[in-house]
Amino acid sequence: MAKKNENRELVDLQCTVCKELNYRTEKNKKNTTERLELNKFCNKCRKTTTHKEKK
Repeated sequence: MAKKNENRELVDLQCTVCKELNYRTEKNKKNTTERLELNKFCNKCRKTTTHKEKK
């Protein structure tokens, strides 16, 4: 039996407009091999922008 959270890794989400690191989340690296891209609220921009996974 596999250990809990074995395939999960922490990733940082970076705003595409101001390049600020705003969020830190987990993703399953086996199910989601490509980079995450989510619409989130950026405090620096004061609006909802696209946040991409940082390398």
